[in-house]
Amino acid sequence: MFKKIILITIAIIIIGAVIYFMVSGSGKKENGIKKVKVEKGAIIDKALAVGRIEPEREISVKSKISGLVKKIYVDIGDQVKVGDLLIDVAPDPTPIEFAEAKREVEIFQVGYDNAKREFDRVISLRDKQLVSNQEYEGKKATFDEAELRLKLAKEKLGLIQSGPTEIADLKVDNTIKSPIIGMVLAKLVEEGDPVVPLTSYQAGTDLMVLAYMEDLIFKGTVDEIDVGKLKVDMPVEIKVGAIPNDTISGYLYKISPRAHKEEGSTLFDIEIRLNTVGKSFLRAGYSANANIVITKKTDILLVPERLVKVGDSVSTVEVIDSVGAITTKKIKTGLSDGINIEVVDGLKEGEMIVERPPKEIK
Repeated sequence: MFKKIILITIAIIIIGAVIYFMVSGSGKKENGIKKVKVEKGAIIDKALAVGRIEPEREISVKSKISGLVKKIYVDIGDQVKVGDLLIDVAPDPTPIEFAEAKREVEIFQVGYDNAKREFDRVISLRDKQLVSNQEYEGKKATFDEAELRLKLAKEKLGLIQSGPTEIADLKVDNTIKSPIIGMVLAKLVEEGDPVVPLTSYQAGTDLMVLAYMEDLIFKGTVDEIDVGKLKVDMPVEIKVGAIPNDTISGYLYKISPRAHKEEGSTLFDIEIRLNTVGKSFLRAGYSANANIVITKKTDILLVPERLVKVGDSVSTVEVIDSVGAITTKKIKTGLSDGINIEVVDGLKEGEMIVERPPKEIK
């Protein structure tokens, strides 16, 4: 019997304690007020730019002669120097092109032979003073023109047949060499692919893309809300998604004067030069976000911006005075980063401001 009384007593105590803590917890939920201390800290006003890492200058390699890709000497990722072999292009004329070039040589050879015979005849007559200087100069001009036409026709045929040749004292080679020091970023053809030459009336086939990877920049966009705050030479911190543990610093050096629309937003293009790259190897095309530092303040009083009420151009917070009463106090605010806000006047370090619980929706 005595044992039962003890068990019942313990059960009553436990139930009473549970009920007490439930009621106590419920009261805190309804009336609980948090205290937030006014502390010093730093605040940075930033503008976000979204973009990617790119070489400042990319070179698209093209051919000056038509044909087929005969041999490729380098691959993607290879380092090249000026003059290094990249691609051999083998001439591949159509039967009609070859026949026309060969027939032109034959035709101009006949014209050259006739002009030479006439010029030789005039030279012999001139030595005997039987022709005028005017007739001599006329035959000489005709011979020089025929010689030039034959030379050009032979050079054209040589270019079609073998590739390397010299046209008008300019060496034309079917071997394409690197024009810069850099890296092969893209190989756009394979051996056997046809090649259209670069001329004044056509763009030509893109064969490779080269770039000097030491001169990387950030290219991106900022929203129209932020662009008015930006100035050239502002410091920038860049975070690359592929290397989250490395931070890259740089500075803003180009802001587009013209906006463009993208998915309903008005954006401005910007470019950022990189100061330090960190320990990681950067690849062209990496996605990145850039924080452009507009204003930075340190050792200032900060409070959570959500606790500041603004009405009629007056900012206020609720504070707890020395006797524990809650009063409203006017403050003067400054820089904000959307989370914390600077208190210029009205509060002191260490003061306690009130954070009321959110209102429950019933």
